Amino acid sequence: MTSEVLSTHTPELFQKAVRRAAELLRAGEVVALPTETVYGLAANALEEKAVAKIFQIKGRPAHNPIIVHVAGNEMAQFCVTKWPAQAEKFSKAFWPGPLTLVLPRAEKIPVNVTAGGQTVGVRWPSHSFIQAVVRECGFPLAAPSANLSNQISPTNAEHVRAQLGGKIPLIVDGGQSQVGIESTVLDLTVSPPQVLRPGMIHAESLAAVGGEIQNSRFKIQDLTLKSPGLLKKHYSPKAKLLVLNWRDDADLKFKIQNSKFKTTGCFVVAHTHIPPGENFADVSVMPHDAEAFARALYAELHRCDTAGAKLIIVEAPPETPEWSGIADRLRRAAA
Repeated sequence: MTSEVLSTHTPELFQKAVRRAAELLRAGEVVALPTETVYGLAANALEEKAVAKIFQIKGRPAHNPIIVHVAGNEMAQFCVTKWPAQAEKFSKAFWPGPLTLVLPRAEKIPVNVTAGGQTVGVRWPSHSFIQAVVRECGFPLAAPSANLSNQISPTNAEHVRAQLGGKIPLIVDGGQSQVGIESTVLDLTVSPPQVLRPGMIHAESLAAVGGEIQNSRFKIQDLTLKSPGLLKKHYSPKAKLLVLNWRDDADLKFKIQNSKFKTTGCFVVAHTHIPPGENFADVSVMPHDAEAFARALYAELHRCDTAGAKLIIVEAPPETPEWSGIADRLRRAAA
């Protein structure tokens, strides 16, 4: 199979890509679409066979559920059996945007979407392209990240093509993802609501809208997964990744040696303490702003892998709420 790549940078190309994506999705195919978080691998969320193709293409474990993407609250309510007052509050405050709400699953949502569970994560994305495709199709889309399972999520069409080119009929190029990491997932089936996966909408922002929020104390062995992004190892580059704090160049070199790795083939991704470039295979400087860092993170990890990094050292993010989603992704990438 050859993957067709369609651009969206003029109104005419945008509409052509919407029509083509919707045509394939109605036919039960799987296509890669841009969202504001990362690129998604989309299929008709109401069609079990179409959703099964997502798992097959990604090599995704069957116990890892998929988020359902909608265009509006009405479609979200169609996917669930209860729409509590809290869902209305959070959707008014944060939708469309990078927040997934976990609610009781409606029977029309196939069990492979929810990995056999009785809840479903629903999200109204803010990217204009996926919104247009959902409206054109008239049905919700199941869409995990458009990459091979456990590897780095894609934030542009080239990342998708490098991993899934030839495996899917269509990749839509909607430019660089503007959030850069996956959505925050909030479980509304428990009280108080619980953050299952942190993202760029952090717990303090959620609490300002809905009152008390608990952070996840989830243990995989205890429960059916209610959300993607809960597996210990996830979002991982091919190279070994270490997250470290260091005071200066000597401290960094000592910590690398102490971890029994060599500086040969070592790429350093830093935001505050920038080591001299001559001591490492590559040094890149990231923004010291959580939103800008998140936007650049996966692209930087893809670049390191493509350049042949053997070891990637990432300077640990600050321990503040706005960095919690980034810290979560780095922890899982390093597992």
